[in-house]
Amino acid sequence: MSAYTRYAAVALLAALAVGCTRPHPVPRPAPRPSPEPTPRAHGGAPVTRAAGRQPFTLVAAGDVHPSDREVLATARRDAPHDGYDYRPMLKGVRPVISAADLALCHLDAPLGPLTGPFTGYPVLQAPPQIATALKATGYDSCATASHHALDRGVPGVRRTLEALDTVGLRHAGSARDAAEAARPALLRAPGGARVAQLAYTYGTGSGRRPAYAPWTVNLLDAERIIKEARAARRAGADVVVVSPYWGTEYRTAPDARQIRLARLLTASETGGRPDIDLIVGTRAHTPQPYEKVNGTWVVYGLGDQLSGVMKQPSGNWGSIARFRFAPPHHPGERWRVTAAEYLPQFAQLGARVRVRDLTRTGGHDRIRKEHNRIRKEIGKAVLSRGAGADGLTMGR
Repeated sequence: MSAYTRYAAVALLAALAVGCTRPHPVPRPAPRPSPEPTPRAHGGAPVTRAAGRQPFTLVAAGDVHPSDREVLATARRDAPHDGYDYRPMLKGVRPVISAADLALCHLDAPLGPLTGPFTGYPVLQAPPQIATALKATGYDSCATASHHALDRGVPGVRRTLEALDTVGLRHAGSARDAAEAARPALLRAPGGARVAQLAYTYGTGSGRRPAYAPWTVNLLDAERIIKEARAARRAGADVVVVSPYWGTEYRTAPDARQIRLARLLTASETGGRPDIDLIVGTRAHTPQPYEKVNGTWVVYGLGDQLSGVMKQPSGNWGSIARFRFAPPHHPGERWRVTAAEYLPQFAQLGARVRVRDLTRTGGHDRIRKEHNRIRKEIGKAVLSRGAGADGLTMGR
């Protein structure tokens, strides 16, 4: 999230930051998750995991900006007492997110202590209560690699991951130490499939990776991504998902680097099996196309899920990607995508910000017409590189 224009007064943000003197308590951080052991055959090689696994659905959504001025103000108003509550803002998409077997989000701000201060652009810091809301909405894991990941330095990375651990959200893209950085986020679907999420950013903004801690945030590098995807496969992942934070802001078409990286990553194979099974990108602040590249689905940009006033109206638009995976026909083959869908959504601004699922429009005629217009614009962007011919449809 780089230079975009804000229209509300900075004074409101300052008032919010100091006005919260008795926030809701947050539980003690849970123990940091340990890596799951990888079953091995007698000869020491990893056991093939596809046998006995069941199909599953996976959804991924766009950037969450919890410290945007309007979003922060709404979270304060929605809290029953002191503190911040983001759950009402995300209620509109909860049915879609919670219905999936696995759900991935992208958190585009470091989290601060309970007492703040909480700040918007250019140096972000958001209330830790956003973690509670993301978990309540149905998310299982969040990408944390972004332009703003180091806005609050290494302590900010640590606080963010501890807040996610506290509520039981897995995370990918940043780490507290080298061992954590080397460990893929492995998620287990209800049917037994194991899914790895790997996350990377094109760069960092106000905070640079310190030389003594290069593991704090993952940077985009094709060779590294392929290496870590293969490591995730050896660790037992049936499906490997890469979440890149990339692209040019407010540009619908993917830029040259996105296209080049997508081709490199999807072309990588080991033993005839693709190393990466799905790419779901964020950062552009506008919905970008879906495309099948070398037989692998690539979502160049999901847009934003939760945001305040942006430089362009499309900064409040997004798509939720939904894919259904089925086990391979034969051991050693890749898991198959048997259904690919997008669900348009947008963050409706007003007295209180609310995220709307545009597959379920309602209200009076003027509202329905506006929702239909936005839905069509999102669909036009999503389908602009021929994804419809490869089977992508709008979900319900």
